[in-house]
Amino acid sequence: MATLPRTEPMLATPGGLPPAASDDLFAYEVKQDGQRTMAYLPGDGTLSLRSRSGADITPAYPELTGLATALGARPAVLDGEIVALDGEGRSDFERLQARMGLAGSPDRAARMARSVPAHLMLFDIVFLDDRALTGLPYTERRATLESLDLDEAAWSTPAAVVGHGAQALEMTRTAGLEGVLAKRLTSHYRPGVRSRAWIKIRHVRTADIVVGGWLPGHGHLTGLPGALLMGQRHAEDGGLRYVGSVGTGWSTTERTTLASLLHTVASDTCPFTERPPVAGARWVRPRLVGEVRYATLTRTGRLRHPSWHRLRPDLTPEDIG
Repeated sequence: MATLPRTEPMLATPGGLPPAASDDLFAYEVKQDGQRTMAYLPGDGTLSLRSRSGADITPAYPELTGLATALGARPAVLDGEIVALDGEGRSDFERLQARMGLAGSPDRAARMARSVPAHLMLFDIVFLDDRALTGLPYTERRATLESLDLDEAAWSTPAAVVGHGAQALEMTRTAGLEGVLAKRLTSHYRPGVRSRAWIKIRHVRTADIVVGGWLPGHGHLTGLPGALLMGQRHAEDGGLRYVGSVGTGWSTTERTTLASLLHTVASDTCPFTERPPVAGARWVRPRLVGEVRYATLTRTGRLRHPSWHRLRPDLTPEDIG
């Protein structure tokens, strides 16, 4: 049995399409809306799935265990995204949330697999047989991955197209997909690095944030959060920088869920490096990660017109910069 190298996923930088003159220097993939996963196949009939944070999530997705024998005795480390597809075949993060967090409940995970099946979209390979592939350019890694013919009911290798970025982006917009990933053809795989060689282009601006506090609601929202105080980590010292508050985008059910989570992590200490200029704030330990949509980023680094999108249980606060 091979000893496989533990590999952190390479990350993309948010941005826009490459200039037209550089279009044919990039491959374009559909941006999937799911849980980033490194799949380890030692070649002995077993499989280990690791989340972006490194947590073992294998028991949460029993329908993916067949991938363990898909390459026979060939050991490999694959990079991909676990998704739950809607009726139109699009990845739907809200559906997937019902599957996340079940690694400690295999019986429940097996029941949920029947009603909300997961699918693993594979888009890179970093190790095969007896060697690391991280030093190879994207084109060679991609050709190697495609040669493995990993396409079954519960996993697949979606297509990538070289050039035609504007058309790919428009296609995803028309299809109601999140966007595209532009990957430079010569790029090496850089584990754990947020690289400018990979660019994620979304149809709406989104940001991952850490919840550092909240403001109580009033009227029919009494007892529930009226707004969350958002933070992101300083790149220099890791401190939590206040980036604004968000008070829209929730259903009543979501507010109730958040209220329970906020009480669980309640704290008497402000976690932000600079105390936010808001009155009546209630502080929490910075453990909850969410994603918000927003219009623009102000000169002072605040998110303008943010709207709550979803919790991100697949991310840790340390992932948010």
